[in-house]
Amino acid sequence: MSQSRTNGNESESTAVLAALGNKYSAEILCAAGTPKSAQTLSEDIEIPIATCYRRIEELVDAGLLTCEGRQLSTEGRRTNIYRRTLDEIEVNFSSEQPALSRKNRTEAKNRLQDQLHE
Repeated sequence: MSQSRTNGNESESTAVLAALGNKYSAEILCAAGTPKSAQTLSEDIEIPIATCYRRIEELVDAGLLTCEGRQLSTEGRRTNIYRRTLDEIEVNFSSEQPALSRKNRTEAKNRLQDQLHE
């Protein structure tokens, strides 16, 4: 995993904290360790699909979730598939602005998890 630290980037810190502060965001990130559609995430977490789409949009905008592509749903429609971009995040409040430290997911880890879940 690669690790990055964000110091003083108020807009990024604010976006990340706002996204994480919303109900169901953490559950979506936990469930999105492997690629999943919004419908699958909604069913797995047992939340309304409209709420799931709103949270997904917020998490994508904050850089915590990414669209990995599209696949056909069981109904034959093309749907976006999402996966989290990190495994850990730490927030340090000891300065004037929050500082984020995150452990991003590597492509190797993504491929390994995909093989384990096939």
